[in-house]
Amino acid sequence: MEEKKDRVENKGWLERLSQVLLGEPQDREQLVELLRDAQSRNLLKADALAMIEGALEVPEQDVRDIMIPRGQMVVVQRDAPLNDVLKIIVDSGHSRFPVVIEDKDEVSGILLAKDLLQFFAGDKEETFNIREYLRPVVYVPESKRLNDLLSQFRSNRNHMAIVADEYGGVSGLVTIEDVLEQIVGDIDDEHDMDLGDNILKHDDGLFILRALTGIDEFNEYFKTDFPDDDYETIGGMIMHHLGHVPKRQEEVIIGQCRFQVLRADSRRIYMLQLQYLQPDMFDAKDARH
Repeated sequence: MEEKKDRVENKGWLERLSQVLLGEPQDREQLVELLRDAQSRNLLKADALAMIEGALEVPEQDVRDIMIPRGQMVVVQRDAPLNDVLKIIVDSGHSRFPVVIEDKDEVSGILLAKDLLQFFAGDKEETFNIREYLRPVVYVPESKRLNDLLSQFRSNRNHMAIVADEYGGVSGLVTIEDVLEQIVGDIDDEHDMDLGDNILKHDDGLFILRALTGIDEFNEYFKTDFPDDDYETIGGMIMHHLGHVPKRQEEVIIGQCRFQVLRADSRRIYMLQLQYLQPDMFDAKDARH
């Protein structure tokens, strides 16, 4: 019996020794270090490394980390006339919409924009009944792991889920695109701009800008004078100011600029919304860090 125990212990010790000698990773941190070393020696492309790291982080993230909050949800009223529904679809650019009865806690179904394409071709409002186009609602808790959610999306072929809080109320929504962005990074959506455009002005006085917009370009456009000694981009400035990578919908005020994060993951910021706090002084160089 003692001899068998010694053989088992020796085998375990030899396995550990061989792993050390062969450089095999013992945990996720060592695996990431190994992959980053491979990327630094040009054995692995940077975008491939980013996707691998994103895939490794997905099991550690919850739905609450990436969901679109309740206040940011674009919904359709179940009893709204067709023209109002079509206007929401066109203005938002989304492809799926929660359909609510009275408020956002009463989601009766999911509407796909493509199902209403026929109504853009002519006047068929008298035949429109939104209930005929509703898809079933999928509810998930805020605490659901993203890898489990992705498996659920794949198995039931849904691309949107409503996020419920612990009291049964609606706290937000999440889409399959939100999950995939944690792995592959930025995916084009309604906030995206033409190639080469970094700043886009909206009619309501808000601006959408890429986080990679250079400090020099930003200063020239908004007549600000943010320094670029410690960072080169607006996203870098915001992370430097906060001391961490912000989450989606997080806000920060720097000088006369109120920034809201529209899209980000655990590693970087992609898209921002900007509200200039003194629009009447837009031409004045009064923004300070």
